[in-house]
Amino acid sequence: MNAQRIGVMLNVLMTFAALGLSAAVTAQTWPTRPITIVVGTPPGGGFDAYARTITDRLSRSLGQQVLVENRPSAGANMSAEYVAKTTADGYTLLVGSAALIEINPLTFSGLRWKVADFRPIIKGVEAPLVFVTHPKIPARNFAQFAAWLKSNRGKVAYASFSPGTPSHFLGYQLNERLAAEMVHVPYKGSGPQVSDLLGGHVLLGFTQVQTALPHIKTGKLNALATTGAARYPSMPDVPTFEELGEKDFIATIWFGLFAPAAVPETVYRRLVEAAKVTHADPETRAALERQGFQVSGQTDPEFSAGIRARSERWARLIKASGFKSQE
Repeated sequence: MNAQRIGVMLNVLMTFAALGLSAAVTAQTWPTRPITIVVGTPPGGGFDAYARTITDRLSRSLGQQVLVENRPSAGANMSAEYVAKTTADGYTLLVGSAALIEINPLTFSGLRWKVADFRPIIKGVEAPLVFVTHPKIPARNFAQFAAWLKSNRGKVAYASFSPGTPSHFLGYQLNERLAAEMVHVPYKGSGPQVSDLLGGHVLLGFTQVQTALPHIKTGKLNALATTGAARYPSMPDVPTFEELGEKDFIATIWFGLFAPAAVPETVYRRLVEAAKVTHADPETRAALERQGFQVSGQTDPEFSAGIRARSERWARLIKASGFKSQE
């Protein structure tokens, strides 16, 4: 072996050694400044509540302050674009959701981001939707409701908390399942949706448990079924759609953390471990559960596999409904 080849091999070995040392140093020193979690909705919504609830424990796990930055936009798409284009150093993270990650890429044309731009860190929390009706509807269970709807075909509307969301597509699916000829009335958030449901302006819809629960407890809305795989703990008397023989209505909304896809592996692993510790923390779990969330804590590969499977399901419903976002 001549001196030139030996020199080349030594240079290669030194390069690999330097890369390994750099990764080790990154793992030991990162983070060295505050981390920002970007939320694509205004303060006060489910996105925002989830992010702010986990920041304290996540800050302690990482040894650096974790901040929440709200960048509201249609469908939260601008927040995703912002994080996708930021430096992939782990200092800027995204709160993703079922609608943002699984549905928006299928319904919004001209998006300047794609799911592959992100690496899932953790599926933090999830919750079923609840199918509610106004007391004007003389039905106290789903079978009675189906019979009432049959006798009022073409006269009824259903409310969703936003077009192009699980609330919308489950309503579409119910409409098709019962051949009800209902009109879709979309709202800009679960707050306005539930407000009009309470007022009797629209008589039924799938909505967020967290928003509807106080009104269900006071009898101002009737809960006929939930979309989870098991009964919701705060509504133990309300059956799931699966119990009613309607397995196609199983769905949950969820919130989780994502990093830019090119984040260094050592930083990514640190984020995953810190996120797992945070969501396993008893105080953090209790705070999330008080908001009506069920803590998941699911990480990859299961988290990514679930996103792919659910996206395929939504794609079929979106195609059948013919929906395309106008925003």
